[in-house]
Amino acid sequence: MTGYLRNYQKEAANVKEQLNSVLTLSVNGKSFDLSVGAGVHDVSPSETLVQTLRNRLGLTGAKIGCGQGACGCCTVIMDGRAIASCMTLTLDCEGTEITTIEGLADAATGQLNELQQAFVDNCGYQCGYCTSGIIMTAQALLDEDPCPDEVVVRDALSGNYCRCGTHYTAVDAIMACVEKKQKEV
Repeated sequence: MTGYLRNYQKEAANVKEQLNSVLTLSVNGKSFDLSVGAGVHDVSPSETLVQTLRNRLGLTGAKIGCGQGACGCCTVIMDGRAIASCMTLTLDCEGTEITTIEGLADAATGQLNELQQAFVDNCGYQCGYCTSGIIMTAQALLDEDPCPDEVVVRDALSGNYCRCGTHYTAVDAIMACVEKKQKEV
C-alpha cells in the first residue's frame, strides 16, 4: 500500500470518527453544543466558522465577503488572534474561545466597548459591511498592543478591504480610541 493511500485512509477514518459526535463551541463567553454529521441540522466537516456563526448561532456581524480570506469581512477573534472565519473549519474550533463583534459590547447593558464607541463617535464606517471585520482586527491589535502608532494600525488593517474607502476614518477612529486610553493612564 502506498503512503498516499495510507494517509487517505487515516483522514477518512478521522472524518468518520467526527461524524455523529457533538462539537462544543465557546462563543462570546457562551457554550454551544452542535451535532456533527451529515444531517440537515448537523455541522458538516466542511462547514466554515462564519457559516456556523451566521446560520446556526444567529451571529451575523461577521460577513461573508470574498470567501477566500482576503477581504477581512469575516474576521473574528479566536484565542486572542484575529482570524478569517471563512477559512477556518468549525470542527477545528473546539477548545478555543471565539469572540465576535456581538461579544464586544457589555452583555448586560448593551453598551458598546470603547473601540466600537470610537467608530461611532468618529464616523469610522460608511456602508458598514466591512466595519465589523475592521473592528475585530483592531480589537485583537489593541488587546496585544494597547498603544500602537498609526503605522502599526495601518499594517494591522492591511488584510481588511473596504470598497467605500473608509480606511482613513477607520484609522482615525482607532487612533482616537488609543489616544483616549493614553489620557486615562
